[in-house]
Amino acid sequence: MEKTNLIMLPGLLNDANLFAHQAGGLANLVAVTVGDLTRSDSIAALAADVLAQAPAGPFMLLGMSMGGYVAFEIMRQAGERVRALALLSTTARPDTPEATAGREELIKLSETDFPAVIEKLLARMAHPDHANTPEVGGMFQSMATELGREVFVRQERAIIGRPDSRASLAAIRCPTLVICGEQDQLTPPEVHEEIVEGIPGAQLVRIEECGHLSPLEQPEKVTTLVHDWLYELLGSPERSPN
Repeated sequence: MEKTNLIMLPGLLNDANLFAHQAGGLANLVAVTVGDLTRSDSIAALAADVLAQAPAGPFMLLGMSMGGYVAFEIMRQAGERVRALALLSTTARPDTPEATAGREELIKLSETDFPAVIEKLLARMAHPDHANTPEVGGMFQSMATELGREVFVRQERAIIGRPDSRASLAAIRCPTLVICGEQDQLTPPEVHEEIVEGIPGAQLVRIEECGHLSPLEQPEKVTTLVHDWLYELLGSPERSPN
């Protein structure tokens, strides 16, 4: 029997390595692909890029952080194709003036010292206990360095210009799982609660000892949560990876 497609959408300066643990742990249930969010500088264009890359027919969708912003846009552009939606470390709100100013400062700094930008981002994203570990800090630095400054600037421009998705939450009718890190400084639990309140029937799970980079910081927990959720939706006989 052909497996359902699951498209995963990474965050700022993340690539497929962000979801390495999840992709392996979910392979018994779904066919996983990771969308390329490096080519365009607007959320609408990034969503169109993903839809152009997507396998034919319906699919499930998982977005983390910036990937969540793109997932909201995919729901607006082609929501009828999405069978289920998982949102990690994200928000439906637009960028604030203060956040935009901070992003502009980092874009300016990236012209002369991109490694310093990566360090600043990591300090904000990861739980203090995880920031200096190879599995989290090392992996983020590796992904960010590989993607480079031009991708960073395009993605920051897209994030700055993202729309307010709160008004469109009620139109999301597919099963939705929302996961947040309890210590996420960038998208704290209250913005995830707002998403769950807006989407009919959505579920929220909060993970302790976890910042913004939940797929790296608590990989086993995230994989098990998503696996068990998919198991219930798909009715698969396969057992949990743990």
